[in-house]
Amino acid sequence: MPPTLLLAEDDRAIRHALERALALEGYQVTAVADGVEALAHAHKTPPDVLVLDVMMPGIDGLQVCRVLRAEGDRTPILMLTALVETADRIAGLDAGADDYVVKPFDVEEVFARLRALLRRTNPGGVPAPVETAAAPRQTPERYLEAAGLRMDPQARRAWRGERELELTRTEFELLELLVRNAGIVLDHSTIYDRIWGYDFGPGSKNLAVYVGYLRRKLDHPDASPLIHTVRGVGYVLRED
Repeated sequence: MPPTLLLAEDDRAIRHALERALALEGYQVTAVADGVEALAHAHKTPPDVLVLDVMMPGIDGLQVCRVLRAEGDRTPILMLTALVETADRIAGLDAGADDYVVKPFDVEEVFARLRALLRRTNPGGVPAPVETAAAPRQTPERYLEAAGLRMDPQARRAWRGERELELTRTEFELLELLVRNAGIVLDHSTIYDRIWGYDFGPGSKNLAVYVGYLRRKLDHPDASPLIHTVRGVGYVLRED
């Protein structure tokens, strides 16, 4: 079955052009013009992936995203935005979006990002962890542990000590990658490939934004930081 996709875009020309392109790419597309319709369709027939324009009249894309996440809906969401400031992009990620594309966009980039999101939700397409000799301890069958963290990949739950962490889909997958490779410096391109399935290049801020989110959720005044930046290379999870 082709993947189902819900597209919400108020600009008719963009909506129609993107709907046609996505259909030709093999998606089963439902296209709507505003956030109210998007929520109605998402509730009635949940899609495999959503593409939401940020700026829509009434209920905008950010509000749609917040509502779905508040309901526990973890369907991957790609945001379309004409807002280019980092703060605007962060607002989309904070709302629970998994990725974003800035207008005007190349449709091939949209396709690439959608493929990456769908690979992460398809058990057969989940990237394998980086193979290292210093893999963290895995307790019987279920839990991963490293640097005072414990993760349950099946239930998608994580704890630091006794404190459970509230993580988005992308945050969880990034943390899992770091935990599986604790003590090993992972370079930017490796992380992009494992998490997004696509290297966005040296100018992208995606990774830095998500590392910042994880640090705020992991760290507190009485505990040492766990995610360390190796300048010019990437990131490593370790206890100092």
